Amino acid sequence: MKQRLTILGSTGSIGTSTLDVVARHPQDYEVFALSAATQVDAMLAQCAQFQPRFAVMASPEHGRALAEKIQANGLATQVLQSPDALDRIAAHEEVDAVMGAIVGAAGLGPCLAAARAGKRLLLANKEALVVGGALFMDTVKRHGATLLPIDSEHSAIFQCLPEDRGSWATRVDSILLTASGGPFRQRDPASLSQITPEQACAHPNFSMGRKISVDSATMMNKALEVIEARWLFDMAPEQIKVVIHPQQIVHSMVQFKDASVLAQLGTPDMRVPIACGLAWPERIVSGAAMLDFSKLAALTFEEADAQRFPGLHLSWQALRATEGTTTVLNAANEVAVDAFLNRRLSFDRIHAVNLETLEKMPLPRAPGSLEDLLALDAQARVFARVAVERWALA
Repeated sequence: MKQRLTILGSTGSIGTSTLDVVARHPQDYEVFALSAATQVDAMLAQCAQFQPRFAVMASPEHGRALAEKIQANGLATQVLQSPDALDRIAAHEEVDAVMGAIVGAAGLGPCLAAARAGKRLLLANKEALVVGGALFMDTVKRHGATLLPIDSEHSAIFQCLPEDRGSWATRVDSILLTASGGPFRQRDPASLSQITPEQACAHPNFSMGRKISVDSATMMNKALEVIEARWLFDMAPEQIKVVIHPQQIVHSMVQFKDASVLAQLGTPDMRVPIACGLAWPERIVSGAAMLDFSKLAALTFEEADAQRFPGLHLSWQALRATEGTTTVLNAANEVAVDAFLNRRLSFDRIHAVNLETLEKMPLPRAPGSLEDLLALDAQARVFARVAVERWALA
């Protein structure tokens, strides 16, 4: 039988790559529902090609626009516009698997809904674990959901770890996340204040959304991945390491207690981890090019420089701090990156806003529910906006 999929964030880079893989295997996968933020025409084209039963847009305005165009084009897709629409398509009884590719804290709710419904959850949304952490993993375990990481680094680690999760504590020494270093890996730190949004969004290896591209340039994406890895693989913060690997051929590694290292290699194409997640434990054609080792250039590795990438090192600090600190860090970073992309904050002050928010915001008791997490997220954004205004004028 075909696997029925809901794709949350279908018009983004992960969503479109997922649909590309799905289109190569029409006998195995069927698109049940799609969601997007504001790209109405892109969603219309996806509905025409994949004919999902449901589609959801982020706002009533965009939902109405899509519904009108779907009707005008004679399509059968139903546009859902209720406040719980994302949760409904993530937890629907006819859905087998959910691709969680909504960027930011907005993806936490529907990913939790999929976990509560015991779905096969392909997680590309870092923030579900950065914000949700213990609550998210507890939900996955209690409801028997299958959690498969889609970030290329976490997928690589997942593929290298022993299938017997119970043996990890006795066999694994550490995990090593690789990072490209972004477009400013070799740039003089003193010149970072002059970086424009266009320069920050020009990733050397991947085509990504603007927010994720900026996170890659600051290495905050890697900070979030460190936090994500802590929860995905139940590792202590000191067991998670980061190494700069500009070629992005080695996607991540696992070091074992006997000093051996297993690595997952592949072309830098997100269709590879997506195909892995869709078919696991089987393997299917992803559409990505095969590695040609006869033409492969030298593979190099460098230390992650704390002076050049100070945001990266906030991850370990946040993990060791009071529960909820990673939620605050994520919220502050979303506010700071948005301010930078809208030219209200210089690139080098993104870290300053994040650090100030962590230092000044008092943390309440540990969040025990989605409502607690969302309230903490909202409060952190207030502090971060104040910090943005202060640093914008400094």
